[in-house]
Formats: sequence, C-alpha cells, structure tokens
Amino acid sequence: MSVATPSPNIWRSPHVYERLNRAADPDRLVAAALADLLGPGGEVGLAVDVGCGTGYHLPMLAELARAVVGVEPHAGLAALARRRVARARLADLVQVRVGLAESLPLASCSVDVVFSHWAYFFGPGCEPGLREAERVLRPGGLQVAVDLDVSATHGYAAWFAASGTRVRGDRTSTFFAEQGWQEQTLPVVWSFDGRGALGDVLRIEFPPAVAARALRETVGATIAVPTVLRWRRPGRVGGCA
Repeated sequence: MSVATPSPNIWRSPHVYERLNRAADPDRLVAAALADLLGPGGEVGLAVDVGCGTGYHLPMLAELARAVVGVEPHAGLAALARRRVARARLADLVQVRVGLAESLPLASCSVDVVFSHWAYFFGPGCEPGLREAERVLRPGGLQVAVDLDVSATHGYAAWFAASGTRVRGDRTSTFFAEQGWQEQTLPVVWSFDGRGALGDVLRIEFPPAVAARALRETVGATIAVPTVLRWRRPGRVGGCA
C-alpha cells in the first residue's frame, strides 16, 4: 500500500507553516496566472487541490470553480483544512478528503482542474500521481503544479540548494517538458510582518545553519522565492469518452 512521504515543515509545525502561508505571494501572482490559464469566462466545474495541507488555497480555488475538493494524506492537516473551510463558510462548496496523490478519492473523468502547490509533483518519481491526474481529468482538463524554481540562484532557491538537496533544476524541467508540460517563472516573494515570524519559518524550512545564514542575508522581512508554475492539458485521457 502506498504511503505519503512526510513533509516535516508543515506536518510537524502546522501553526508556524500558517505564518508562511499568510506571508506568501502577497501580489497573488499564482492566482492571477491560474486565472489566465483558465481564460475569461472559463467554466470550471470541479477543481482539486492535491496535497492541500491546512487548506490555505481552497478559498482561492473556490473563487474559480463551482465545486472544490482538497485531498490531503495527513489526517491532522485535513482536519485543520476542514476547520478553515467552515470558518470561511464554504462548506457547501468545498470538501476535504484524506487521500494520496497516486490514488485520488475521485471518480474518473470528473475533474476540470488538478492543482498542487509545493506538493508531490516535484519531478522524477511523481509518475504515479501524473497517471492518477490523467485518470480523474476530463478531456481538455487542466493540471497545474506550482513549485520552487530550483534553477534559480538567489533568495530561497540558494538556501534550498545549500540544504543539501539533490534536486536539479535542469533535470526537473526536462522531465516535465518530456511529459508535455509548459512552464512560466513567477517573481514571488514572501513578506512577513516581522523578522521574528521570518526566522520561525526559516527554521522549519532549513537546517539550523542554513536558516541562520538565510536570516543574516535578509534585510527586513521579505524574501525572494523564485517560483515556477507548470501546466498541461492532457487531452483525451483516462478512457474518457
């Protein structure tokens, strides 16, 4: 049976991660790019957030679709996502389900948009989730994956590289291009309400030495987080009519 790979930052420190969510992308560049892909007047019946965590992006998707499902493997985070949905009075529009990217609890050919934000779709190794997205997407449906631009050499990307990751930007981009994806980079920033919040987030994102370096190299409480938005429309997929 498949199990989720732990995501230590949000799994262990969801309340600190919420500070990250509140600070991330104040200019709403990701939301604007997604709206552009859907086009003016685009009809979105069902949108799915794969790896929705505490549900931060569910209200944004609810602005674009008639129905939204958040799928999250960690039951505790899924419970927090349900609380967010209830507080936002979106329970009639948004559901949260416990599940994995490679076995989505959704019917085949039922989804218009499969969205993920810093979750699962990181390059080689995510093929089972790609096949599962193809299964649930309707013909012409859109899959979008938002990730760190690991080919960048500044800001968060530089500290990420210093953390000892083996992810390579050229390999990741080639992998997605071969799978029929397109991509665009977005100059996303995270803007915190003070250096205390910034430091708390850096310490759940990076090893102690890298977090200390990142804090030293940051003037104020705003950091650059080079971001890549990838998308594809698989077309006739999953045996859909």
